[in-house]
Amino acid sequence: MKMNNNHLIIMAGGVGSRFWPMSTPEVPKQFIDVLGVGKSLLQLTVERFSGVIPADHVWVVTSKDYKELVKAQVPGIRDEQVLLEPCRRNTAPCIAYVTCKIKKKYPGANLVFSPADHLVLDTGKFREVITRGLEFTASSNAIVTLGMEPDRPETGYGYIKGEGNRNVAIRKVQAFKEKPELAVAKSYLAEGGYYWNSGIFIWNENTVISEFEQHAPDLAAKFSGLSDVYFTCREQEVIDREFFDCRNISIDYAIMEKSANTYVYPASFGWSDLGTWGSLYTLLDKDREGNAVIGNEVKLVDCKNCVVHTPGERKVVVQGLEGYIVAEHGDTLLVCKKEMEQQIKEWQI
Repeated sequence: MKMNNNHLIIMAGGVGSRFWPMSTPEVPKQFIDVLGVGKSLLQLTVERFSGVIPADHVWVVTSKDYKELVKAQVPGIRDEQVLLEPCRRNTAPCIAYVTCKIKKKYPGANLVFSPADHLVLDTGKFREVITRGLEFTASSNAIVTLGMEPDRPETGYGYIKGEGNRNVAIRKVQAFKEKPELAVAKSYLAEGGYYWNSGIFIWNENTVISEFEQHAPDLAAKFSGLSDVYFTCREQEVIDREFFDCRNISIDYAIMEKSANTYVYPASFGWSDLGTWGSLYTLLDKDREGNAVIGNEVKLVDCKNCVVHTPGERKVVVQGLEGYIVAEHGDTLLVCKKEMEQQIKEWQI
């Protein structure tokens, strides 16, 4: 399998409801400059794969509602590289769809799947890990998931238990674990050999098809059977009709947890899934009082351990808060305790 047949599939269909009010259904967080660096999370995702994946081998799977956002933020991307889901059906159907489409034009492709809304701080190390993972899957039937080295007992991530041989860089998966309670997360760190499930995984096209045929034959049959319409003017019409019938199921449940060919590649390159304001807070630089700020004109008085995100031109003064989120977007302002952030998606107005 040739390494110049590497492809990147970016999954960009989420709505980022826990990042409200910055993230909205109309413009979710993957299309927003979360970090105040002048680039959206989608643009940063595309950029970090530069030099590893050719630009014409980058595919974005997203909602039909976000086609123009993708086209605007990824200059030069062709219509055929943007796959539009008519409804949300989780990750397994979209992975089956894009793989079967790529197979028609690029048989034997080696594939990296990545969410569009994650953060990586050390892009050099990231590219090294991706390159090695692609080399591993190019000539094997392995599914390689990147496992992040945990630095705290995090309850917001799923975990992967790797085999005990620490001398092997890419090792077999012993078990996938759901998001744990705090006591369980602490036990994982104490025992060692557990890694955060990043949701970034690598496998070759033949492996994808084989695993779907074995563990999700309904999805394999559906999307393999649509080969005649891929890259034609009928593709979107047929996908709009067929996608509704797909099961709503994640790739973890459909394939990963059932396969005997899953491997974990432990790595550390400053990763976060940016699922919540709290996860953003842990990654930002902080002042002496533990406050993290993104904004041009923000003044904090007697505040501690807050995250303030007001990237517009408005002048903002915050006084007397400890452990709070202060976030502004458009005409909406959120002020809430960090410990209540899981309820944010229920408060949207």
